[in-house]
Amino acid sequence: MIYLRSLIFNILAYSILLVGCAFTCVIGLFVPKRWIWVLWNDGLLVVSRNLLKLICGLEIEVRGRENIVKGGAIYASKHQSAMETYYLTSYLKNATFIFKKELTHVPFFGWAVKLYGSVPVDRSGGSRAMKDMLFHAKQLLAGGQSIIIFPEGTRTKPGQTLPYKPGVAFLYQNIDVPVIPVAVNTGLFWEKRSFLRHPGKIIFEFLPPMPQGLDKKAFLTELQQRIEKKCAALNEESARNYPQAKLILEKYSHSDAKD
Repeated sequence: MIYLRSLIFNILAYSILLVGCAFTCVIGLFVPKRWIWVLWNDGLLVVSRNLLKLICGLEIEVRGRENIVKGGAIYASKHQSAMETYYLTSYLKNATFIFKKELTHVPFFGWAVKLYGSVPVDRSGGSRAMKDMLFHAKQLLAGGQSIIIFPEGTRTKPGQTLPYKPGVAFLYQNIDVPVIPVAVNTGLFWEKRSFLRHPGKIIFEFLPPMPQGLDKKAFLTELQQRIEKKCAALNEESARNYPQAKLILEKYSHSDAKD
């Protein structure tokens, strides 16, 4: 039954994504970005979330809402699944992503992400790319928007960690806004490169803001410790409550951090 439910959801969800991206590409050059945000965050993504719960029995719980700030902030999120890119902005409705520049070449999806206002970064561009990222980030934050960044730079398997990249520390040291760590357990229910959507509870947990005034090394160490410790706790909680989550966690316990 899980295969059938996952198939039905994927057909509907990716149809919504395709139509939404195509529509964004048509209107994105002519309307204010806030219209596009409303289309996605208050419309398409909410429909997709409801379908996920209705068809697959997979609900989303948001914890630590008190740590979500009203103005501009940087949200540094663990990245285990496509769920972070699909659904985080439906809770952080003033937020946009920093994402790898290669995605802008993906027809419709990449174009729509750029028109949404996300910031592309050339990961091979060195210091110039960092300065470009900082310039665009400052513009967005000055306008009251927030930024979502994935410190590891790619999706990782549940229970595993890659070195945190310096981009998030560069923003922290050069922009005076709160940096909010975000922990998830998404990879236990929506695995990378799998069409299965396991029933259970996805958790997005927003942690208290990082302290100000840390140097680069201390910041990255503290950020990684906070996020990974909380992710481990969420994984353990999920493994206790959902047998398939325990099996997935055990499957990845001796494998590499990424494919």
